[in-house]
Amino acid sequence: MQTSSLGAVGNVSRLTLGGGGIGQVWGATSREEALATVKASYAGGITLFDMAPLYGQGEAETVMGLAFADGYPDDVRVTTKCMVGGVAGELIEDKLIQSLNASCARLQRDYIDVFILHGYVIPDGWNEGVRPRAMPHIAVEWRNYQDHVVRVFEKLKQQGRIGAWGVTAASTQATNLGLLDDQKRPDIVQCIANLLDSPGNMAICTETANPRAVIRAAQTKGVGVMGIRAVAAGSLTTAIDREVKPGSAELIDFHRAWGVRAIAAELGVSMAFLAHQYALSMPGVDTVVLGVKNRDELHDCLAAADAEPLDEELIKRIDAAVKIA
Repeated sequence: MQTSSLGAVGNVSRLTLGGGGIGQVWGATSREEALATVKASYAGGITLFDMAPLYGQGEAETVMGLAFADGYPDDVRVTTKCMVGGVAGELIEDKLIQSLNASCARLQRDYIDVFILHGYVIPDGWNEGVRPRAMPHIAVEWRNYQDHVVRVFEKLKQQGRIGAWGVTAASTQATNLGLLDDQKRPDIVQCIANLLDSPGNMAICTETANPRAVIRAAQTKGVGVMGIRAVAAGSLTTAIDREVKPGSAELIDFHRAWGVRAIAAELGVSMAFLAHQYALSMPGVDTVVLGVKNRDELHDCLAAADAEPLDEELIKRIDAAVKIA
């Protein structure tokens, strides 16, 4: 598999195995199949694994620890995350450190390559979110982010407990870009990278998402980009294989992409294959995080990574086929 430089992290595989699938966020799987998927990922050339405690209440991290119980190969890189939310600033350091300690125990590691703030950074006093009940749990205000989260991440780097730190850039666009303009900018960002430019149910505001501008800004600043939601939470597949609510963001995106499914059929490839190929072809995306939960889904993604990047004319056809919501 081809590699690329992920900012301060160095060279990693163009595909990253995400913990959502093996943690059963994207549908049911067994621990046995999850273990086999991790091992098949590494055998297929994947060297970056993106974990978090929230993926199956620690299940994804536990699976990783079991998969590499005899020791991690030298080329494997592992991320984990912490959802800080709206806790008081003076409590943030303890929360981050306790979360890191628990993740390391499950992963059977004493060092994490990238520690990522799970959730969103929002402006101070911002109350315009479309998910008001969730905001106290998933969002950190800007001042707490600067004064506490960044300070602790930098401290953990100096202590040698982590190699780099990152954030998810899926907040308001001004905040996303502000994270990259900050003097203490992250080493990596996780950013929406799909042919719809859709955050789906990750959206916290009503403004139209523009993740490509965030990716360009990160590239300019030397910040590594991990592309997430390549198949838009299952919307860019042949069929969503889990129950979703009528009128959900997933179903809206699924219907927006009907024209692209016709192109995939014409090319003789699956929709998931084409969606991953598109994400891998996006300028500035260093690695694409997979949400696969079994080896069959993984096989499609590995094949997409082995294929040539999409040519400009096909990308234009795909872009033109997307239905505007």
